[in-house]
Amino acid sequence: MEQILIIEDDDILAEGVRFNLSLAGFSASCVPDLKGAEKALRDGKWDLLLLDVNLPDGDGLAFAAWLRGGQSEIPVIFLTAKDMDEDMMRGFAAGADDYITKPFNVQILIQRVKAVLNRYHAGKRKEECLRAGSLEIDLRSWQVRKNGEAVPLTPTEFRLLKKFCENPGIVLTRDVLLEEMWDSEGKDVDEHTLTIFISRLRSKLADENDTYIRTVYGIGYQWIGEKGRKSK
Repeated sequence: MEQILIIEDDDILAEGVRFNLSLAGFSASCVPDLKGAEKALRDGKWDLLLLDVNLPDGDGLAFAAWLRGGQSEIPVIFLTAKDMDEDMMRGFAAGADDYITKPFNVQILIQRVKAVLNRYHAGKRKEECLRAGSLEIDLRSWQVRKNGEAVPLTPTEFRLLKKFCENPGIVLTRDVLLEEMWDSEGKDVDEHTLTIFISRLRSKLADENDTYIRTVYGIGYQWIGEKGRKSK
């Protein structure tokens, strides 16, 4: 069940929204100010914020901008009486996913909540399921398929693959890759071991068309995906 945090100092409005969200299948909680919001974000996992702009202890716009500054990617919908075009533009500039002005139809609000969550989850799925040449890489389930067939990878091999996929086209130094290979006891491994793991990973992924991992001699390795063709 998706968790929604309502940050609204109008208790009657907040409770009405919470009740209707629960009828629609969501789990919702209310806090009246930014202090309560910060505590709720520390203590729990939330799928979406419904955020008022004018709150007793601060500005919802500044709070959203703070979240988008690196604290969280959680979707944010503003609920506010500020209905001027410039108010809406400031809201979207602060990182809002939607902007709803009061008064509003709660059923329309619920549909817009669903739309934002659908877009967010679709974006996450796209980020976490990658395609390159004949490969399908699911970063969530740690599964790789080549031409539809499962490719068995060790945890270390998959960590290296994930590092490559997160940095396409970037030359990763051997030191950077070695950081991905610390064992369960926190002991470092040497460059010879890295070379072996890269060789094993490359052999499992490569086919007649693609190498995927290019060696940059004296520096490290580069993920080149389907653009990397085997030399004849």
